[in-house]
Amino acid sequence: MTSDEYCQDKAAKSGSSFYYSFRFLPEQQRQAIIALYAFCREVDDTVDEISDKELAATKLEWWRNEIILTFKGEATHPVGKSLQSALENFDLHEEYFMEIIDGMAMDLDQFTYPSFKNLALYCHRAASVVGLLSVEIFGYQDRATLKYAENLGMALQLTNIIRDVREDAERGRIYLPQDELDKYNVKADDLFNLKSSPELIELLKFQTERAKTYYQKAMQALPDCDRYSQRTGLIMAAIYEATLDEIEKDGFGVMQRRISLTPLRKLWLAWRTARREKRLHRQQK
Repeated sequence: MTSDEYCQDKAAKSGSSFYYSFRFLPEQQRQAIIALYAFCREVDDTVDEISDKELAATKLEWWRNEIILTFKGEATHPVGKSLQSALENFDLHEEYFMEIIDGMAMDLDQFTYPSFKNLALYCHRAASVVGLLSVEIFGYQDRATLKYAENLGMALQLTNIIRDVREDAERGRIYLPQDELDKYNVKADDLFNLKSSPELIELLKFQTERAKTYYQKAMQALPDCDRYSQRTGLIMAAIYEATLDEIEKDGFGVMQRRISLTPLRKLWLAWRTARREKRLHRQQK
């Protein structure tokens, strides 16, 4: 198995919505974004699947060193080797990869967040930085597109937090800010006991409106000249916003079940969005 095949397999097995958005990219961009995604999966799995905190921290340090080696052209891991190929074609910054690892490291020590300000740092490291790297791969003309990427990353991560309240609580983590839990009279113990309540539903409604605001900020920041190059991000936005809509329609039953879209619907949303952006791009010429 080649390094690119390893990354492809990693991405396909994850079942993530990201994989559906990659299908519409040219080969060079697809190779790079899949390598980036595989890296994100590796470091995220390190935190989620290794129960020994010290072992997980050691593994993250290993990945820091692997990134250093990757940028020297001396990668040892299939993901690092695949990223080396991406570095030949795209201007990807080493410090962004380190920031992603910093975000994953937060999960080893921080299980709650006092306020949204604290949570926003985590979202920036875990998602917005990935967006900034992705923008470099997709290409852009206007630097305003970087602001689009930051806001879209926030929106996607906040959607994940809303969708995964139960799974995160089962891991002993709460990403809903503590001051907002207090405001809505939601007890941390209730979340850890997987208990839903009218108060939690109101809090999740508030979080949903915040996520929608970030989607709006992202779309407002994206210049028309970069819409087509950034169509992969627009596909992600379509899939995640549809997921958020489903959570709302379900009455925020996230403590009872994981709410997600079927693979067929994700593929249809990806196709529809790609087709729309292609049509708009032709009209601009």
